[in-house]
Amino acid sequence: MNSTAQKTRRMFSRTKRMIAVAVVAAAALVAQQQTKLRDLKPGFNLFSKEQDVQMGREYAQQIEQQFTVVNDGTINNFIQGIGRRLASTREAQGFQYTFKVVNEKSINAFALPGGPTFTHTGLITAADNEAQIAGVLAHEISHVILRHSTNQASKAQLLALPAALAGGMLGQKGGITGTLAQLGIGLGANSVLMKFSRGAERDADLMGARIMNEAGYNPIEMARFFEKLEAETGRQGKLSEFLSDHPNPGNRVKAVQDEIRLLPQRSYTADAGDLSAVKAAVQRLPAAPKKTPQQQMQQGRGGGSSMPQGSGNPSDYTAARPSSRLRDFQGGEVTFSYPDNWEVFPNEQTREITIASKAGMVGGGIGYGMIANMVQTNGGNLDRGTQDLVNSFRQRDPNLQVASQGQRFSVNGYNAIATRMQGQSPFQGTNEALVLVTVERPQGLFFILFIAPERDMNTAQPVYDQIIRSIRFSR
Repeated sequence: MNSTAQKTRRMFSRTKRMIAVAVVAAAALVAQQQTKLRDLKPGFNLFSKEQDVQMGREYAQQIEQQFTVVNDGTINNFIQGIGRRLASTREAQGFQYTFKVVNEKSINAFALPGGPTFTHTGLITAADNEAQIAGVLAHEISHVILRHSTNQASKAQLLALPAALAGGMLGQKGGITGTLAQLGIGLGANSVLMKFSRGAERDADLMGARIMNEAGYNPIEMARFFEKLEAETGRQGKLSEFLSDHPNPGNRVKAVQDEIRLLPQRSYTADAGDLSAVKAAVQRLPAAPKKTPQQQMQQGRGGGSSMPQGSGNPSDYTAARPSSRLRDFQGGEVTFSYPDNWEVFPNEQTREITIASKAGMVGGGIGYGMIANMVQTNGGNLDRGTQDLVNSFRQRDPNLQVASQGQRFSVNGYNAIATRMQGQSPFQGTNEALVLVTVERPQGLFFILFIAPERDMNTAQPVYDQIIRSIRFSR
């Protein structure tokens, strides 16, 4: 064999060895990736863990006034036994869990910030085995561990919450929940504290699977129970609240199966309670007395039923007028001034901040004052975003008409547009004038809507101009 052929063979042999080494290394890398659990951590949060715990205690007292708490040894011992197993796992450390049952036929369970956890009797009767109940509870306390409720509240109230925290408002008279109620945050319908994103649901599934595995329950039963409920569309009346609060992150069974493969192998022996006896005890419970539901805040252009109300008499103009003395409002990345005789009223449902005097709040709306918020826009386009915002206000109040638009100027170095509108004032027999100021920001559109009775806008305009000049963005 000539030297050229030998060199070619040696080169080919080295190439094969290099390919083989590369394949082995790639396989090892893939194997390493497949054996590593996702790192699940709490997200952005303006609250401390201690405030989570205090908040949970205060809200738990409200829950126990709204629902009938079950006082049955068989039922309570069963649920508390499951709860103790789950709470003793490594992942669950750091919070003060309690586990109670409420006499409600709807299929649901929920955990409040800090650990108070409530199970509806309807969930017990719907489960096929103990592990499915344990799965729902593990999922719920995972929301506590990952602090999803206060993460939601922090994101929803980026304008008002930092000011409350900086001013030391939390924990004063009325407790944390009293302060949050003033900011529009509570446990009412569609509360941000109780509704989670699909991403949060996915993480709670994965964390719940780890908790179940360590506690001795088969994690797949959690996913099976959720998918079973979603398949039972005929019982939508009992399931609508549960499915609304627990949006499917997508293929739960497969995601949990993948997670189980990464967990230490265990014998699932915890499912030892007598579920049939517990279900029988639930059936023997007397019907829960009907309790008055919480009033939901009315949606509209600002205001709400929970806010103070003026009389609606046109003579209240003078009482509602803005003072020329201003104070600062700090709302996350934006600060601006507002009249010192006006108050701040956040709205949980619309995420808007209404600032007005009590005399300016009429009939669930705002007759004299201002509304501010930061909203997402389609592609960050100022003109299109402004038009979308105008349309949204007109949908809420069909009486609104655009009087003039397109006045361009600058606010703190950012492009802005002033749009003038007209409408029917909440003050009796009066029209109103409105000026919508929209400011183009990298995150979306910041806006302030100024409102005054039409005949009084000339009086309010100098103060509104001062407020516009006071707007500052931190980044």
